[in-house]
Amino acid sequence: MFPLVSGIRRFLHVILPVNCAGCGKSLSDDPIPFFCQSCWASIRLLRGPACPRCGRQFASPMTLKHSPSHLCAVCRRRRPSYTQAWSSYAYEPPLQEAIRLFKYRRKVVLADALGELWSSSWHDVPAIDVLIPVPLHPARLREREFNQSLLLADRLNRRLHLPISHDNLVRVRATKLQSELPRAARLKNLRGAFAVRRPGEVASKRVLLVDDVLTTGTTVNECAKALRKAGSGDVYVVTLARTV
Repeated sequence: MFPLVSGIRRFLHVILPVNCAGCGKSLSDDPIPFFCQSCWASIRLLRGPACPRCGRQFASPMTLKHSPSHLCAVCRRRRPSYTQAWSSYAYEPPLQEAIRLFKYRRKVVLADALGELWSSSWHDVPAIDVLIPVPLHPARLREREFNQSLLLADRLNRRLHLPISHDNLVRVRATKLQSELPRAARLKNLRGAFAVRRPGEVASKRVLLVDDVLTTGTTVNECAKALRKAGSGDVYVVTLARTV
């Protein structure tokens, strides 16, 4: 079956040539849609010491040697509302291109490949009661036609097997794209943008909040604030990638 599928792909690439979105090389096959195997294999897993709260990478490999609970300067200045955040990969090429294709150019066929990549990086998972994707405002959802965080949460959950709540945490206020704003403006942009419809469903529950990319952490922190205000237990954050 698989050789037949591979043969069909090669035939289609002869008729409709496709170049790798990473290196530009012509693809003769696409086990990973839009990317050659060499580029996909080069995606960098985040390793080394990181802030035990937000997951920000420390420059020195010795940072946590004598103080394992040492927080980064950002978390010491303003402690996040979430309990802990993890990110698996660096938000840099070629993963950056893959996420942009998936998120902004509606290449949803990449959801499976990104989900498999993400699941392969997971080892120890804290005890969780419910998995919640970061929501989009209804206007943005109509424009994009899908919530990338929900699709990734669904793929990740094929390994975790947890209840997914996709409509309890909602974005109640339309906001500008965070990527277009400086840090100070991001904080104001999202203040009060999220709410919980049914607080009883998250009361004392340990939540795993799922998003695609962590940049400043403002979005997931505002989500965590809304969940904690609704009476949730610990809120953990996991993202496929983060800026470095």
